[in-house]
Formats: sequence, C-alpha cells, structure tokens
Amino acid sequence: MRSRLYAVISIILFGILYIYTAIVVFIILIFGLLHLKGPIRILSQIWAKSVFLILGKKFTIIGKENINKEKRYILLANHSSLFDIVAIMSFYSGICWFGHERLLKVPVFGKILKMTDYIPFKEPTYRNTKKMIEQLVHNSEYQTIAIFPEGTRTLNGKINQFYRGFIYLFRTREVEILPVTLNGFYNLKPKNRFYINFDSKLDVIIHKPIRREELLGKKDCEIIETVRSIIESAYIKNEC
Repeated sequence: MRSRLYAVISIILFGILYIYTAIVVFIILIFGLLHLKGPIRILSQIWAKSVFLILGKKFTIIGKENINKEKRYILLANHSSLFDIVAIMSFYSGICWFGHERLLKVPVFGKILKMTDYIPFKEPTYRNTKKMIEQLVHNSEYQTIAIFPEGTRTLNGKINQFYRGFIYLFRTREVEILPVTLNGFYNLKPKNRFYINFDSKLDVIIHKPIRREELLGKKDCEIIETVRSIIESAYIKNEC
C-alpha cells in the first residue's frame, strides 16, 4: 500500500522537478551565452540543494572540513542512484564530472551536466580514449574531477568492483584522492525501481584525502583496494 502511495507522489514530484529543472536550464543557457561560468556553478549548486527540499529529504554531511577549497582532488564515491550526482553537486561547487555518456541524454538534467563541464565516457576506441584523457587532464588543472569508479549504479545495494580508469589521472597529475561514501541513496531511488522511498535516511561521509605519497609506490590493484576499503568502511547497505 505504501509503495503505491509513494509511486503516486513520485510521479507528481518528478513532474515538478522536470518543470523546475527546465526553468533552471533556461537561465543557465542564458548565462552560458554570456560566458558567465561563475553564476552557472552557483545556480547549479542552488538547484541541487533545492531538489532535496522539493523531495522533502535532508541529508547529513560528515567531514566537510576535509575539503580544502584551495586544493583540487579526484573525488571518488560509490554509486547507487541518479541523486548521487545531485547530492555531491549540492555541497561541492566547481566540480567536473566524468561518467557515462547516456546521462547527457537524460531530459533536461543532461543540459545541466553539459554546462558544468561534464566529460562523457564514450566507446573506448583509440580516438575517444585520447580525447577523454586530454579533457580530464585539462580540466584537472583547475578543478576537482568527480568519478564513480564502479562505472554504473549498483543493482543490489552492494558496492561493485572499481575500475582503474581514475588511476591514470592520479599518476599524471599532482592531486590527492578524496573518498566519499554515500549512504541511503540506493534505498531512496535505485536504478531498478521507479518510485522514491521517502522513508530513506541519507548521509554523506567525506573522508580525509589520501595523500599521493601514500599511494605512489603501490600497484594499481592496491590503490583500488585502498580507496574501496575506505569508502566501504562507512557504507551502510540498504534494502529497497
């Protein structure tokens, strides 16, 4: 019975979010034509925060003091919901995303990603790979790069294996890794369920950055295991 009620409410809220996001995108496009990057990032963060207000959901952020605004990072987080991106955008402005190309095809939301320097992962041909690496290296010079190392959202609530794509960027740039654990977002809205679970409890844990010196002597698989174990150490598996 509750799931049916949540489904009805979800349809209404998705409609509201779609219209609201379309208005925000229109304003962002105007800023884009005027080449106003600063206002685009500020408005995107306001939009991200207000999404959760519309949903009637709050989430706790633990460890925000671990972010040094003067530094750039490779932000790595577990991935279970489309709202993961929105959550991170709400507390970390000026971030560049690297993820699946299909997200750019999400109505309206894809427009926001395009305007915030989203780098899409395309079919790994030589030409595509070279272009993606060039974009990542260029963007990492002046902003934090956010990556979901699992590659896609979990379908069972467990953290999937990590891919090593982020390691090339780590080895070629003078940046630290910032692990982030997202809790409750699988329960909120997983990939394989339509409606939103309004009973879900959300929190975000920002771990201390991993210094380059701690990882440079390690093999790729050891770096992956180090990062994964930190993210998983604070993860609470939720059932749908």
